[in-house]
Amino acid sequence: MDDLAVQVVAARAAYSRGDWSAAYRGLSRAHGGGALSTSDLDLLGRASWWVGQVRASLAISEEVFHRLERDGDVTDAAMKAIDLGLLWFVRGDLVISSGWASRARRLLTGLPEAVEHGYLRYLDAAIGLDFRELAPARESAAALQDMGRRLHAPQLTSLGLVLSGLADVRTGDPAGGFAQLDEAMLSVLAGQLPAQWAGDVYCTVIHVCHDLADLSRMRAWTRATETWCEQFRGEVVYSGICRVHRLQLRCVEGGWTALESDVERSGAELVGVNDWVAGEAYYQLGEIRRLRGDVPGAREAYARAEDLGAETQPGTALLELAQGRGRDAWSGLRAALAGRDRVAAARLLRPGVEVALAVGLVAEAAALCEELEATAVEFATDGYRAWAAHARAAVLVAQQRHDDALPVLRAAAVAYRELHARYETATIYELWASAHTGRGDAAAAHADLATALAIYRELGALPDVARLDARALPGGLTSREAEVLGLIAAGASNRDTAGALFISEKTVGRHLANIFAKLGVSSRTAAAAWAHEQGLRPRR
Repeated sequence: MDDLAVQVVAARAAYSRGDWSAAYRGLSRAHGGGALSTSDLDLLGRASWWVGQVRASLAISEEVFHRLERDGDVTDAAMKAIDLGLLWFVRGDLVISSGWASRARRLLTGLPEAVEHGYLRYLDAAIGLDFRELAPARESAAALQDMGRRLHAPQLTSLGLVLSGLADVRTGDPAGGFAQLDEAMLSVLAGQLPAQWAGDVYCTVIHVCHDLADLSRMRAWTRATETWCEQFRGEVVYSGICRVHRLQLRCVEGGWTALESDVERSGAELVGVNDWVAGEAYYQLGEIRRLRGDVPGAREAYARAEDLGAETQPGTALLELAQGRGRDAWSGLRAALAGRDRVAAARLLRPGVEVALAVGLVAEAAALCEELEATAVEFATDGYRAWAAHARAAVLVAQQRHDDALPVLRAAAVAYRELHARYETATIYELWASAHTGRGDAAAAHADLATALAIYRELGALPDVARLDARALPGGLTSREAEVLGLIAAGASNRDTAGALFISEKTVGRHLANIFAKLGVSSRTAAAAWAHEQGLRPRR
């Protein structure tokens, strides 16, 4: 056996054990040294895709398709066309995916029913689901499960359960839908579904969890996908996809400074591999930059996400609002909401309430809130319930129904804590402060603002820190003046205050003179009384 043949045999063995990198290297060298058989060329195309060489994979797979079609292997050619349709679907190009599905349909027309017909039916339904076509998905789900039984093909039964589960999840039955998706994965775990199809199922389910703001389930499925990827040797394409989903979840919890470069790098690595997920990564990058106050960086990231086909609302609207262009933000969100189904609209409704209230459209905000509450009741996910409570509390505060807002704020705070949503928790404390101010409880309002400010500082949400730094200190006091007055009100002498703050007594006296002038008082006793009324306490 010559060296070329030895390389091919070794590469085949590597492919069979899931060592895609070794298979790719060996088959690539063999391909460069001479013509590979059609079956070996097919392995090279598959291995190329797994290691992220997507363009090469598509070109090689097309060559395999044409060889099979030329040689009269109609069924194998049809299945290769279906596989190509799946690869283009994963990349996010539905038009080309649909074109390959049509080629497969042409080849399979008139042939006896076989497993290939089932894969084609699933691909057609998956493309339709992306356009929210639920009825064809349900019809295909039933047909696939029936085919699976008749043809003794558990992989088709599994794909039918996937379609049925996705349709149920998107029409208000998440529990029933996810139960079917869990059952579908039994075939995956048993190795009955080809790896690239199993990976697509995993990623589709994670995407649905993200759409439903079901973060706990998203965490579970992301862990399951990572575990599934561990059976393969080295880095594979789904490892990068999982990394983006993991980063999305971590961004909810905070740590943006450390995560920003990871998110950007992960998005860049997936461009041309899976443009949908790459777009999600760039949208997340835009969110990090928006919340940290990097306006040019946020715009750049949102533009990149849009180029990759990702939705950039509500981020772009909230960026407009932060720049003082509330009406533009409202127009953008209203346009984005037009014609969307309940799941697609849900992520825009809570920000829509925020923008509507910011521009004084209380009635419109209330209408969006009611829509979100109805969606939360129908789908009953923790994320939707948290968003709905947040929106309702904001509307109640805007309507000056402060007593009614307090229990809703408590519910929203509990929900966001369970989701580990740090930024949203801080915004709830801001609303709490407004409600307490409306009830005349200045001390509680001051404490709420201090909590919100502490969280914003921890996250690095610089625009919010700057905004609250002024609002959190009553009477127009500076941070240092508030520290001085807090200590004085607690009974500290000028000397004690100077020692606590590491400043001179003369500086303390100058701060007190400024404080008296700002508050319109003439004595320490009057200033201390004012501090107690405002709930101003020592910070050290």
